[in-house]
Amino acid sequence: MDSTNGSKQTQAKYKRIVLKLGGEALSGEGGFGIDIDRAEFIANKIKQVHELGVEIALVIGAGNLWRGAQGVTRGMAQSTADHMGMIATVMNGLALQDALERVGVVTRVQTAVAMNAVAEPYIRLRAIRHMEKGRVVIIAGGTGNPYFTTDTAAALRAAEVNADIVIKATKVNGVYSADPKKDATATRYSTLTYDRVLQQKLEIMDMTAFTLCQENNMPIMVVDFWADLDLYLAVRGDDSVGTLITG
Repeated sequence: MDSTNGSKQTQAKYKRIVLKLGGEALSGEGGFGIDIDRAEFIANKIKQVHELGVEIALVIGAGNLWRGAQGVTRGMAQSTADHMGMIATVMNGLALQDALERVGVVTRVQTAVAMNAVAEPYIRLRAIRHMEKGRVVIIAGGTGNPYFTTDTAAALRAAEVNADIVIKATKVNGVYSADPKKDATATRYSTLTYDRVLQQKLEIMDMTAFTLCQENNMPIMVVDFWADLDLYLAVRGDDSVGTLITG
């Protein structure tokens, strides 16, 4: 049964989020393919946040199935390589939908690349309505156009659906002053401004995606998705985890 979990909404700082997840998060051994155990792990993480009453849209990449850059270096047209990647994101979206449904979270897959037999077309107002009804919306197919990354798709969709924040899921607990694996003195930034990110040339998202967030005053949270409770705590506004980037 769909539910907005309204009684739990006060526990979360953000009402509506766009979660950007790389395709590698679903990969099996060797960093390739779709691992069902990984999908279930991700589904339970999302369920944890969903139960706070948060409305969730998820934008998924395709790095576990296809890397267009490899095709381009062998002479493939960029448009062809990018369209293959868009199609691969739909496969990842369907895998996550199945995992989420199995843990009791009603989910819809929408895609910017028409595939009416397996997923809904991406329609902004329909995506918003699904979230208002308590359904997780997986937005696949990137932007539907070549030459744009799924980071840009996340920034664009966040602006379109009036999200409160884009959460970039990574393997690191936020943005650091230096590589924490190489520099023991590296410190985590709890907050940053868009200007400081640009001045220090910190790699948060690709430049198109970052600029889109900046121009629309869309906050970005970088958080360790794999840590036990980091995503959950970040959504609740706990500044002991992740890095929040705002104007």
